[in-house]
Amino acid sequence: MTRLGYVIDMKNCIACHACAVACKVENNLPDGIWWARVLTDGGASQETPAGEFPNLTMRNIEVNCQHCDNPACVKACPVGATYKDPDTGAVRQDYDKCIGCRMCIAACPYTGVRSFNWEEPKYAIGQDMGDADVPKHQKHTVEKCTMCWHRLAKGKRPACVEVCPARVRYFGDFDDPDSEVSKLIREREYMQLLPEKGTKPSVYYLV
Repeated sequence: MTRLGYVIDMKNCIACHACAVACKVENNLPDGIWWARVLTDGGASQETPAGEFPNLTMRNIEVNCQHCDNPACVKACPVGATYKDPDTGAVRQDYDKCIGCRMCIAACPYTGVRSFNWEEPKYAIGQDMGDADVPKHQKHTVEKCTMCWHRLAKGKRPACVEVCPARVRYFGDFDDPDSEVSKLIREREYMQLLPEKGTKPSVYYLV
């Protein structure tokens, strides 16, 4: 079996947002849609620390679909538009089946990792961009991170992993004990988002 996922080193993330921008371009995301974000665990505003100098704390948390091993969204979808890919373990979205009910968004405990196209998708430069193999975005459908499945099919890594200048994003098979991601979570302390929800996310954050 294969269970693909991410390991993200929060200690070394520089909050450059290259991962988010690469995801947006590669996947031809419409205006206002982001599948990946870099959030600040710190002060009241983005990229500001908590506390008072010199006792300041701040860390960056990269958030996208957690590609759960026990995804709540898949159980909630009434038409099978949200499904788990048996070959990779990735949680995928079939735009042609999606009826726009947004039950998957309601069921997902990770706020903001899914988006909904209320209108016909629009693009800042007036035309599509990104990889030619990315499915066309549609009105009244739910969208989210796909693990760049079109890149995986060509033996490539997800765009967010490729572009990270600080090399804090790792990608691989957690079912392979010899993979880099498996070794990292064996050797380093890590956290996951909302483990108490029982979704078993495939994203691990090194702390």
